[in-house]
Amino acid sequence: MSARPLGVAGVCVNPVGLGCMSLSGFYGPSSEAEALRLLAAALDLGVNFWDTANVYGEGVSESRLGKFFAEDRARRAKVTLATKFSISRRPDGARFIDNSEAHLIEALDGSLRRLGVDSVDLYYVHRLDPRFPIEETVGALARQVEKGKIRAIGLSEMAPDTLRRAHAIHPIAAMQSEYSLWARFPELGLLQTCAELGVALVAFSPVARGALSGEVRDIGALPAGDFRKNNPRFTGLNWTRNLQRIDAYVALAREFGRDPCELAIAWVLAQGPHVLAIPGTRYRENLAHDVRAAERPLEPAEAQAIARLLPVGWAAGDRYAEAQWSNIERYC
Repeated sequence: MSARPLGVAGVCVNPVGLGCMSLSGFYGPSSEAEALRLLAAALDLGVNFWDTANVYGEGVSESRLGKFFAEDRARRAKVTLATKFSISRRPDGARFIDNSEAHLIEALDGSLRRLGVDSVDLYYVHRLDPRFPIEETVGALARQVEKGKIRAIGLSEMAPDTLRRAHAIHPIAAMQSEYSLWARFPELGLLQTCAELGVALVAFSPVARGALSGEVRDIGALPAGDFRKNNPRFTGLNWTRNLQRIDAYVALAREFGRDPCELAIAWVLAQGPHVLAIPGTRYRENLAHDVRAAERPLEPAEAQAIARLLPVGWAAGDRYAEAQWSNIERYC
């Protein structure tokens, strides 16, 4: 498979990485033993770009990665490791965003401690904090680059103009954004701006939070706390309508001899040589299907059939409930 550059980070990675939010139970229970087995499988499959955040399980995801590295110190050198800061919780559990330099330093040190490493390869600003101009936040991150605690800077869920302003202060290696066959908004400027500036577009939820697998059916049966139970696209009439299209898509994937997740990720990767995908899963067999997307590029006939079946804007419902939009920079 062909590796792709992680923007200006100076490394090339497998274009199919691993989103590590699932290791913390975001989409259902995940034990430490299961997480460690998945990470070992990821290395075996050549998946060498791992993405986590301090807020995933309030440090659980990072701690499990740290345990994995501690079991064999040689593993760390095989992985390009990314984590994030910004989102925190008050004692009552309420989320808040803090991009002050003091909080940045505290959060970074906490992440390094949980991960058991001296530095991370990529450190993201997870959300925009309107109290601090992006130039100020990137300047603070650049000082951590100078100290050797981080090697490259990334942004997450921000607008093209914000990326340009940040990039003018210090080179930005990656912009992380939801991007899939049912989340096409990056095509309204972000995809193009990343290509122009040499920034990697890291697509999270490339399988539409599992929807395009065809395996998600009864939303009511999902575990308590599952994000999708309160998401507009997975509830009520929206889900009924979406499921009809998804079933047709799954049938199409099988016509092409593809796993539906593999085909969905292949579509994302086909949107540009600067695009990476970080599907999340708890299961080795799912990850093996995901990785095949990098080994078998999207074919023109597949792209044409998908465009007819799932045109831009096909998904019913907004991608977040109103409360879930907090500090996500909308630009469409």
